[in-house]
Amino acid sequence: MNDLKVFVLMAGLTALFVAVGGAVGGTQGAVMALLIAAASNFFMYFNSATMVLRAYRARTVTPAEVPELHAVVDGLRQRAGLPMPTLAVAPHEQPNAFATGRNPSHAVVCVTQGILDLVDRDEMEGVLGHELGHVKNHDMLLQTFTASMAGAVGFLSRFAMFGGMRDEQGRRGVNPIMVMLAPFAAMLIQFAISRQREFAADRVGAELSGKPLALASALRKLDAAAHRIPMQIPPAVAPLAQVNPLAAYGSGMARLFSTHPSTEERVARLEAMARGG
Repeated sequence: MNDLKVFVLMAGLTALFVAVGGAVGGTQGAVMALLIAAASNFFMYFNSATMVLRAYRARTVTPAEVPELHAVVDGLRQRAGLPMPTLAVAPHEQPNAFATGRNPSHAVVCVTQGILDLVDRDEMEGVLGHELGHVKNHDMLLQTFTASMAGAVGFLSRFAMFGGMRDEQGRRGVNPIMVMLAPFAAMLIQFAISRQREFAADRVGAELSGKPLALASALRKLDAAAHRIPMQIPPAVAPLAQVNPLAAYGSGMARLFSTHPSTEERVARLEAMARGG
């Protein structure tokens, strides 16, 4: 069901791009905007791991430095049929975790110091299983695609607002409401896809660890801590974390644009898995 929802959302994002491109710049303008957005995200795709680790102030660690963490990840990645990822630790008090890297052979799994101090081994297995779920599901590639499409819609809209594009008949007039609302619609679809990928990673994490209730317990702890303990990171890298690391700064309006589902719904789904639902 999650995969079907993602397919529908991606189709909607593509349709939005085609509609805006055709209205603003015709076929030529749409292709140009897509190429510009894709080029930017292609660079990010191949350099994301280094940039994300720097943004979180994380450092890679050896198995000897974190033997228990290494053992847990090694066991889980073997069950998932994945290569061993690089491990990293970020010096943040807030408990959290994320995965990055362009593919399973270049993956990085990072945890914060706070999570090492908070969760037990069963909960850690669920958390790390979730992150390996992102790796197994190739979510970085999907995120790059959706970011390219959303970026192209935004580029077309900005061009239209400054009168830089015409339609195929040479007319400058475009629907101003569509121009203003299209980037927000693209962003909302992009975030909705991100939320569905979190559900999918939860499912894989629960299956790999065999302990959906332990992952649910970990999510409760991480979410509660994220509301108490601020984390100073750029907002652009916040969606990668297992729970929203900027929750301490959140507001009602911010939740409308959340890249993460509510923890309550994630926990409810994991509890249903534990009951065999």
